[in-house]
Amino acid sequence: MDDLKSMRVFLEVVDQLSFAAAARRLAMTAASVTRMVAKLENDLGQQLLLRTTRQVALTADGAVVAARMRPILAEWDRAYEDLSARQDAEHGRIRISAPLSFGIQVMPAVLEGFNAHYPQVDLDIQLTDTLIDVIDSDLDLAVRISGPPSDKSTIWRKICEVPRVAVAAPSLFEDVARPEVPEDIPQTLALSYSETGHGELWHFSKDGHDRTVRAGRQVLSNNGDVLYGLARAGVGVAVLPEFMVASGLASGEIECVLPEWRLSSLWLTLYYPPYAKLPPLVATFSDYFERFILEQDGLAGLSIGGR
Repeated sequence: MDDLKSMRVFLEVVDQLSFAAAARRLAMTAASVTRMVAKLENDLGQQLLLRTTRQVALTADGAVVAARMRPILAEWDRAYEDLSARQDAEHGRIRISAPLSFGIQVMPAVLEGFNAHYPQVDLDIQLTDTLIDVIDSDLDLAVRISGPPSDKSTIWRKICEVPRVAVAAPSLFEDVARPEVPEDIPQTLALSYSETGHGELWHFSKDGHDRTVRAGRQVLSNNGDVLYGLARAGVGVAVLPEFMVASGLASGEIECVLPEWRLSSLWLTLYYPPYAKLPPLVATFSDYFERFILEQDGLAGLSIGGR
């Protein structure tokens, strides 16, 4: 920190072209300013300033050092301001990632309410259906709808479970036999959610009996809205969160496939970098997000798109 102070003192002398003027700006004595610049020159082994009775000027080496010091100090100041702001529970900036459809449909209502309660907080929302690495992405937290967490390098907070249901358009079964057990779903008609190019596994259970079906690779997508649109068009069967298909089920444009069989649920979670303790601002947003979702009876009270 002493080196940073020496840099600041040196640059102030450069800006003021005067030791006395720099001392006044920094609320220091002229002797202290002179000693700190002299020490910096001694540490670097170079003369940085030319001193005369009338003025102060940079040497060639001093000009190089000044040019390199300015961006270092500016970056340090930005980092310090950012860290300081994150220690404030109601001021600062927070960077959040959320799934694309969930972000479009749900996050505006969350952010509207949060902004009303905490108007001094700046929000940076990034939407993607890829399960990004919160450590490498310079994020404060990420909203995820996925299976139970397995990543041990991050910390997470479960908000609620997200029930799923298999759906299809009624028109699909005009030419295809209606499934009576999970194994009856033709693999070519099983529309798969996938980020890897491999068909997902659908885990069904009923009366203590478990069945697993691998969705086909004929149609794959990493976005639930795409799969929902294909299911409504009669292309095949999709397994999607209940909150996403609730309006379609109510209107009859889609129907539940194998309604007596229960599918494994997803989790709505908040993921964080491996903080030793949540920064106050991150904790403030997390608490608000959880309250908002649970006041909607989990996601049951939301009829939205997302995955």
